[in-house]
Amino acid sequence: MNLWTQVDSNKRRSVFLIAFFILLVSGLGWVFSYYYNSYAIFIFAIILAVTQGLISFYSGDKIVLATSGAQKIQKKDSPELWNIVENLSITAGIPMPNVYIIADPAPNAFATGRDPKHASIAVTTGLLERLDKNELQGVIAHELSHVGNYDIRVMTIVVILVGVIAFASDIFLRSQWFGFGRKSEREGNGGQILAILAIVAAILAPIVATIIQLAVSRKREFLADADGALLTRYPEGLASALEKISSYKEPVEHASSSTAHLYIANPLGSKEDGEGDGQSFFQKIFSTHPPIKERIKILRQSL
Repeated sequence: MNLWTQVDSNKRRSVFLIAFFILLVSGLGWVFSYYYNSYAIFIFAIILAVTQGLISFYSGDKIVLATSGAQKIQKKDSPELWNIVENLSITAGIPMPNVYIIADPAPNAFATGRDPKHASIAVTTGLLERLDKNELQGVIAHELSHVGNYDIRVMTIVVILVGVIAFASDIFLRSQWFGFGRKSEREGNGGQILAILAIVAAILAPIVATIIQLAVSRKREFLADADGALLTRYPEGLASALEKISSYKEPVEHASSSTAHLYIANPLGSKEDGEGDGQSFFQKIFSTHPPIKERIKILRQSL
């Protein structure tokens, strides 16, 4: 598979996964609504989750940058980094994002913002110290591809859907714990079967939702790798950068599980990244990023 087919494949898969996600939300809502014979609880969960999602959508980037310890810079602070971001932005045809540096020895980077006009790129000091110019260009091109592809918007939509599912499931399970529910549907075998099915759905749905969320995140990483390599016309730069990033085993200090999917590689350290040899099935489906070795292999196959 070359880079062009990789781009097309991941776009199709991402659309499919998000469509399946929406169907999962709708199905769960129907189960709960049918059980209670009312749409009120599900509608309330949607309103609350969407409200939280909108707050994250418009202010999430500021929160992420602040909690990561990122400091905004100007051209004089890091001329080489600034010029790379500026030149690649022009090549990609998108506005130049704000540029931030994080004082951390772990090499890593991320992009955030709701669209290309409100985007930021942050890199660690470790990344600047360890990568040469071609490798740094590969990483920046990857992050700019996230910006240009509206990946942050896609992931925000997915996070909102996860929130809807988790909140609706939590309300339903709490109502069962305290004995609420529609009495008429609990009488007889039919009511008991319905209650059991609803409880199983409430337990499994958030797990399935999380798996889908992580799958979307992994697909977007593959797509950004491919688009980034096409932007620089030098896949080896990004491949070599990923090798250096993965060889550093210490975590990024201010990274967390809630922001890990933003980074170019899992920032939580070697014990958390699940990207080594012998990766189990469960490690794969619960990982925020595809295996580094697989990403490097795809990039080098395109040379």
